[in-house]
Amino acid sequence: MLFQEEQVILVIIAGSALMLLLGVFIISFMLIYQKKQNKNLLERENLKASFKQEMLKTQIEIQEQTLNDISREIHDNITQVLSFVKLNLGLLNNSLDEEKKARVNENRELVSQTINDLRNLSKSMSFEHISSQGLIKTLETETDRLTRSGIINVAFEVEGDVYSLGEQRELVIFRIFQEAVNNTLKYAKAANLKIGLYYTAQMFNLLIEDDGAGFNTEKVDNKGGSGLRNIENRAALVGADVIITSSPGKGCQIKLSFNPLVQQIYAKGTHSNSLS
Repeated sequence: MLFQEEQVILVIIAGSALMLLLGVFIISFMLIYQKKQNKNLLERENLKASFKQEMLKTQIEIQEQTLNDISREIHDNITQVLSFVKLNLGLLNNSLDEEKKARVNENRELVSQTINDLRNLSKSMSFEHISSQGLIKTLETETDRLTRSGIINVAFEVEGDVYSLGEQRELVIFRIFQEAVNNTLKYAKAANLKIGLYYTAQMFNLLIEDDGAGFNTEKVDNKGGSGLRNIENRAALVGADVIITSSPGKGCQIKLSFNPLVQQIYAKGTHSNSLS
């Protein structure tokens, strides 16, 4: 009788141990399976993000190539034709009376101003020119030109010890500046525009702010503003965070920032860029 009881106890212990081992096995299997699933999901997300990154990069490269082609066309062809027109007007002056000479000279001045404007436009499109001048000098030239035009008053300031951000990043920042200025001139009806570059050892900040009409960011976010999307896409290309803040009647503010020591790319399916 005692022997049978001991056998029952042993069977119960053995059964319990077997159930425990089976439970451990099931839990271990589920953990391994979940880990593998998470790894596969992460790999798919990384592949998706890499595809988006390559598509975005290709789009930007095509835009840059187009701008460079237009820049060369303006510089090599259009300005040369206008220079020839200006020269012919000068030769024509020799056979005219004083009144007609004055009119021809006025037209020569207009042609000359057009040539200068086209050359400046050509430079602003050219990656080589932006690269050789550097970000600060290029932005100074553009902001001075905008102020001289009388269309808008631009305040430009730089704070901190200036350092190179790298050609790609500086080109992206300049294109974001151009896109923001274009939006301001086209839609904002602003009188003043502020451009600020702020350098610290572990952070670079760009501020673009106008006092124009502003807009409802929710409507823009839902319908998609191509200019603002271009800004966000370019920022994402170099791993920068950008926050666009606006409301009707209160102007628009664009803040871009990134750590210059981190060579980050758009490595996730979503990015912290946002309209607010």
